[in-house]
Amino acid sequence: MAASETTTRSVGLKRSLRFRDLLLYGIILIQPTAPMPVFGVLYQVSHGHVVITILLAMVAMLLTSISYGRMARAYPHGGSAFLYVGNEIHPSAGYITGWCLVMDYVVNPLICVIWCAHAAMNFIPGLPYFVWAIFFALLFTVLNLNGVETSARINTGMAAALGVVIVLVLATVARWLLFLKHPGAGFFLDPLYNRASFSSSAVLHGTSIAVLTYIGFDGISTLTDEAKDPARSVPRAIVLTCLITGILASIEVYAAQLVWPRGAAFPDLTTAYVFVSGRVGGIFLFTVVNGALLLANMGSGMASQLGASRLLYAMGQDGALPKRFFGVVDAKNRIPRNNVLLVGAICLVGALFFSYDLGAELLNYGALLAFTGVNLSSILLGWRHGRMRQWLPMLLSLGGMTTCVVLWWNLGLLAKTAGTVWAIMGIALWLLRRKFAVLPAAEV
Repeated sequence: MAASETTTRSVGLKRSLRFRDLLLYGIILIQPTAPMPVFGVLYQVSHGHVVITILLAMVAMLLTSISYGRMARAYPHGGSAFLYVGNEIHPSAGYITGWCLVMDYVVNPLICVIWCAHAAMNFIPGLPYFVWAIFFALLFTVLNLNGVETSARINTGMAAALGVVIVLVLATVARWLLFLKHPGAGFFLDPLYNRASFSSSAVLHGTSIAVLTYIGFDGISTLTDEAKDPARSVPRAIVLTCLITGILASIEVYAAQLVWPRGAAFPDLTTAYVFVSGRVGGIFLFTVVNGALLLANMGSGMASQLGASRLLYAMGQDGALPKRFFGVVDAKNRIPRNNVLLVGAICLVGALFFSYDLGAELLNYGALLAFTGVNLSSILLGWRHGRMRQWLPMLLSLGGMTTCVVLWWNLGLLAKTAGTVWAIMGIALWLLRRKFAVLPAAEV
């Protein structure tokens, strides 16, 4: 009997993921076409300096990814921002970090609904936006209620297909450039810097939105329990995922800026990259890119809606949210039905009143706060275990924390206001939870 209990306790997740598996997972999670949906917003906000915003965001995310790697090495069993912050700073800080990440999970399907509605209008412009928004919000919800999930094989196939689309776009842009008549050096430098339109505040605002391109790299840390040699492979995979994403994203947006005349308006800002593709590749490339990004956002929207529902379920089971509503699982499909419906309703209402850029900024509000917490946790970890012998890692983490704070500060006022209201709601729930957790002990 004792031997049986020992065996049961020793069973855990299988450590089978190699470095390349973790790297592929990170790239699939972020998606190789990540800058395409947000390109139009970045172009408008940064006054045409999209490449700079992508590169600056990459610096911030690289520094943060180093902190994530250090924390994953320190906590090899499981990994997430709220775990790191809760253990190194304070459990209450970890809870608030987790609460801000809940907002990310909820907002992600919302902006996918918005983008899908705009992309569908490119195919069938006769139907108004609100009809498509309602359609996709209901579609995601109905499919999730029926337990329809995308498998890892389908996700890998989609990432490969999107890679082919990127190659096709870049090859078409290169062909288009070959037929230009004597473009000067200024033509190729203009996407990088234009003195007449450059504004540091506009670029910083754009950079705070460009962080969306990298959202998801931290998901690699959740595979720590399943990785071979996690102390080495997980940090390397996190950092390299950010680096590859930044380089590829910079090439994608640079090519788009070469094609689209500076100052010219896009027919639709949300799907601007689709119209860039159409300018160089005609209706064929327009259709391919629009269709591929539509399918990618549909998959992302469905997955993130179900992910948000499961996170709310976990919080309901933990007592952070009312268990009678959030902690219930449908007996037939084994999914948190109430949470799927709630997130679907939020997506439906939000898609009718939110713009894509506001949704993106709201998502980054929670992400940047979580990244700030991870960087601070890395600093505290280094100070406790090495003091000044850890000066270089602590300095890198300080750089990551500083850049994340600066980017958070440069988010739009409306996004910061809405995000702060959400954070205050989380603090109120945490205080209520503590109060009612103490009551039974006081009564004894």
